[in-house]
Amino acid sequence: MNLLNPQLAAFVAVLDEGSFDGAARRLSLTPSAISQRIKALEDRLGQVLVLRQSPSRATPAGERLLRSVQQMRLLEAETLDDFAVGPAHAAPTTVAIAVNADSLATWFLGALAGLHQRDGLLFDVRVEDQDHSAGLLRDGSVLGAVTADARPVQGCSVKKLGVMRYLPIAAPAFIARHFADGVNAASLGTAPLLVFNRKDALQWRFMRSETRAKLAPPMHYLPSSTAFVEGAALGLGWAMAPESMLEQPFADGSLAPIAPKRWLDVPLYWQHWAIRSTTLATVTEALLRAAKKGLRQGR
Repeated sequence: MNLLNPQLAAFVAVLDEGSFDGAARRLSLTPSAISQRIKALEDRLGQVLVLRQSPSRATPAGERLLRSVQQMRLLEAETLDDFAVGPAHAAPTTVAIAVNADSLATWFLGALAGLHQRDGLLFDVRVEDQDHSAGLLRDGSVLGAVTADARPVQGCSVKKLGVMRYLPIAAPAFIARHFADGVNAASLGTAPLLVFNRKDALQWRFMRSETRAKLAPPMHYLPSSTAFVEGAALGLGWAMAPESMLEQPFADGSLAPIAPKRWLDVPLYWQHWAIRSTTLATVTEALLRAAKKGLRQGR
């Protein structure tokens, strides 16, 4: 059951699915009907709300509306759940969350599994770099985000999760070939480098901490946390990887640090909309418990 009026439902569906065709499939309508509802909503509010591109995106006015509508959806689901009884029990609540890939691959997923098993929650997980995930809160795409930004997004609350430590690693043979004379501007400038995607700045932060030289090393782009570690073990390049993913590779000798006693610590925070929501409170508590076990604390 959805209490949103048809125009708002179409608006949310277009932005969730990224296209008018996707929204039409989700709502069992034609793309023309979706377009008519969006146009009627824009005429009603006197503002363009959706950028007709691929994927469809909200305009600044659309982002403001989306934030309000997403909050309405969450509170609506909680209200229906409070009043539903027996076979008429309300449909499961879906929570949209942004998280960085390394958290998703390590400590985060167990918390979601526990929430689903205990509370029946469903999740729409958006993977985004920790330095950029707060943007999905600003545009209304998600209800909460794991982010490296301690400054609260307007209308949001922030809680410290802990610190994810990254170590510079590579295969032993790779280290012998490229870093025999140490980690310096010459070796960092020529050794192949693994980069998660074009938003990934960790490797560059490490290089700046070791040398102020302007470097342009050869790079592989590898957008998978597990493939990142596997690629380094196979000799594709060196990379910054979460220490929690390195215990076994260090133990079996497939990986080693290129610079012992060097690391980068990335503080992580949980930001969520500051509304009276039992669902968000439950999610927050579960993530804080999981982070206490999976991340470094006390900094």
